[in-house]
Amino acid sequence: MLFHLLYPLHEIYSFFNVFRYITFRSIYAAITALVICFVAGPWLIRKLQDLQIGQTIRTDGPDSHLAKKGTPTMGGILIIFAVTISTLLWANLLVGYIWIVIMVMVGFGLIGFLDDYRKLTRQNSRGVPGKVRLAAEIAIALFVSVILYIKPGFSAQVTIPFFKTALPNIGWGYVLLSTFIIVGAANAVNLTDGMDGLAIGPAITCFMTYLLFAYFAGNIKIAAYLQIPYVAGTGELAVFCGAVVGAGIGFLWYNAYPAQIFMGDVGSLSLGGSLGALAILTKQEILLAIVGGIFVLETFSVIFQVGWFKISNGKRIFRMAPLHHHFELKGWAEPKVIVRFWIISVLLALVAISTLKLR
Repeated sequence: MLFHLLYPLHEIYSFFNVFRYITFRSIYAAITALVICFVAGPWLIRKLQDLQIGQTIRTDGPDSHLAKKGTPTMGGILIIFAVTISTLLWANLLVGYIWIVIMVMVGFGLIGFLDDYRKLTRQNSRGVPGKVRLAAEIAIALFVSVILYIKPGFSAQVTIPFFKTALPNIGWGYVLLSTFIIVGAANAVNLTDGMDGLAIGPAITCFMTYLLFAYFAGNIKIAAYLQIPYVAGTGELAVFCGAVVGAGIGFLWYNAYPAQIFMGDVGSLSLGGSLGALAILTKQEILLAIVGGIFVLETFSVIFQVGWFKISNGKRIFRMAPLHHHFELKGWAEPKVIVRFWIISVLLALVAISTLKLR
């Protein structure tokens, strides 16, 4: 809204010309979201405590996590609120891609909210039945994927990292691929959210990386120089990414060990779903596996653990899955696991950015 209200004034006052720059608006979107979290965070924590909305702990998890029982959860509401308000203030709302990522964030956040609510009312770690939740996630992702596929000018080509000329057009298969990426990313972040600050740290790194990808893909000159697909309008997604980064840092202020609040499924699903949508919109679909490598590792640790347990008559690969619990049971202190996962996330992001030239 600020863009639409203030930028037209540049014809009278040259100062307002700064609103045309995506970099300027991305920075202030981050600052705005950060301030919203700082202002609203303490109030939300007190409100959740008054309503006795506390975290339920899985009975088969590490014993050290039992102390976390009752910590306010559903803090993802704060992230969604801060990101939405900040994006609406600073983005060019005539760009349809902005509304798509907001829709995915809010839609997946609503699914997570219902899941969290069911856990709280039943006082256990089982929320909405898995098949029901998955069906709802697929419905949102499929709807978005079809919209993009039929949108004039949006390509069904897939960008393959390290191969600048490999751009296979998979037709309607792109709808299935993008649906899988959005749903997969949402659940991967959800699986990672098991320690104080563990999920939000890599999420901040991922959104900072896709802020760059969005800016590059939306700039015809930079896209041509880097030999990546140019997608008109995606530059505005950098503003959304900036808002998520700001909100993520603001939330981390309260979520850092020992956490005062947890994001809950409402936060992890909304962040993961919107991250998957960004990968599709910026045409860096496959690269998400590198950028979000921590989330991928966590997901595969669960898949391998469950699969091996079934075919080996009860044997395990890890002491516990997801992977962060394995290291915790090996004796690593929780803050050490968290920070080391953050470090790996930053390294993976740097590798992903480097692929833009290694083509």
